[in-house]
Amino acid sequence: MRSKRNKTIDFTLEEASPELLSQIIHPTDNLQTISNKIINGDSFKVMTQLAPHQVDLALIDPPYNLNKQYDGLNFKKMSTSQYQTYTQKWIDLLKPLLKENASIYVFSDWATSMALAPILEKNFTIQNRITWQREKGRGSQKNWKNGMEDIWFLTANPSDYTFNVDQVKQRRQVVAPYRQDGVAKDWQATKNGNFRDTMPSNFWDDISIPYWSMPENTGHPTQKPEKLLAKIILASSNPNDFIFDPFAGSGSSLVTAAKLNRRYLGIEQSLLYCAWGQYRLNQVKDDPSIQGYTDGVFWERNTLAVQRKIKRQQRASDE
Repeated sequence: MRSKRNKTIDFTLEEASPELLSQIIHPTDNLQTISNKIINGDSFKVMTQLAPHQVDLALIDPPYNLNKQYDGLNFKKMSTSQYQTYTQKWIDLLKPLLKENASIYVFSDWATSMALAPILEKNFTIQNRITWQREKGRGSQKNWKNGMEDIWFLTANPSDYTFNVDQVKQRRQVVAPYRQDGVAKDWQATKNGNFRDTMPSNFWDDISIPYWSMPENTGHPTQKPEKLLAKIILASSNPNDFIFDPFAGSGSSLVTAAKLNRRYLGIEQSLLYCAWGQYRLNQVKDDPSIQGYTDGVFWERNTLAVQRKIKRQQRASDE
């Protein structure tokens, strides 16, 4: 029997309401003017039906080059050359959809990155490679535990792109506060503790994977955290910009985009994953919060109690 604290979204299609399923778009519909929707279909076919030059930010989380099952659909590991051909195929379909100043983020594990890098470099400008310390994965007796993933930051134009650095600062607790002439040096003393808002780096150690007690958690095997996607969306897009995800999974990128007042469109081949994503999108109006993102900054792990205290104080001041 499931614990009352377990908030995982993993209902079956039989348990999904007809109203929920009717909100999901299918490729038979006119897709030229579609936004703020999930499309259930094959991305390689659907992308040919979308309007060109509309995407400000593309979030690409394709199957890594591993043997993996997604709702009964198997992705089989390919040779490096085969996976590069697969990658070039979706890139060729994505490019016509991008605006001239669009940004693209591509997710991968370390092994897949070696195949991706030359193809990404050939098609886009590589601005950076982010390392996400996801702290999950089984240990190994003969190798190091795989606790990191790569996120490639790419742009269509090498010099014209959006990057809002002030919107993605990280708030860290100050353990040894330094004062100069009695005044706090590069940190703030508050009634909730001493903190420093630091500039973002390409090493992200403040983001946990979704787990069973989090409202965003689903039964998807490779779900990305809303906090991670919020960093990307805030940095590389502006309100009302168009966010596109051709491998949408359980809709995390779309939900995060909706919470941050962006337009969005996602494609996902599993109807079950689409249903989970649509269910989450329907909850955004009632709960637009993103765990780990409070007071306009991103917080370190294990600071949820302080974040909740700040939210209570903000609600009290608004009343």
